[in-house]
Amino acid sequence: MLAIVIPAHNEADHIAACVTAARRAADHHQLLGEDARVIVVLDSCSDATGETARAHGADVTSIDARNVGMARAHGAERALALGARWLAFTDADSTVADDWLARQLDCCADAVCGVIGVRDWSPHTGAVREHFGRMYTDADGHRHIHGANLGVSASAYLRAGGFPPLATSEDVALVDALVRSGARIEWSAGPRVVTSARTDFRAQKGFGATLLEVSQRILAVGNDAGNEVGLAA
Repeated sequence: MLAIVIPAHNEADHIAACVTAARRAADHHQLLGEDARVIVVLDSCSDATGETARAHGADVTSIDARNVGMARAHGAERALALGARWLAFTDADSTVADDWLARQLDCCADAVCGVIGVRDWSPHTGAVREHFGRMYTDADGHRHIHGANLGVSASAYLRAGGFPPLATSEDVALVDALVRSGARIEWSAGPRVVTSARTDFRAQKGFGATLLEVSQRILAVGNDAGNEVGLAA
């Protein structure tokens, strides 16, 4: 069995599109009919995220931690208990490509770090978009780490110790642990995910926060200041 795990904190505005895309990826013909579950982990939700996720075909579980590392780990534990051999992770404000899960498996690696594209740049200035285009490597061999586009075999995940209970950068910590455990990681541009550049982001040091920092530096001292900010995670 394959599993797609999606942590969510009050994502009623985004979860329908996210789960719909994940279900298409789970049903892709190249998976040859293998069972694939979409698991949404509600973390301290007070809106209709859960009801919407269920209505669009997701299994729903919940915790009250307000901690994305714990939410991803909880989803992984649920998937492993159901017999998952591969764990794929994305975010509730993101949509995966129809062949996303198939492309991860095609890499034949212990773990796959994919790339992201941005759905809508309107919350930011054109200079931020230009900075992203200059600094981001959308090609095989990149070294970006995104919780919105990450896959790992069940065995490699367990050897690495799983996601730590971090409120931010839990994806980077897991990849670091995978490297230390000797896992073979594929840095691939094949599995595609489109994500949000929103400014009301959930992770305080995630992709949205990085874009906001770039925007603030550009506004403060000019476009060249943006070169000081990386886009690794």
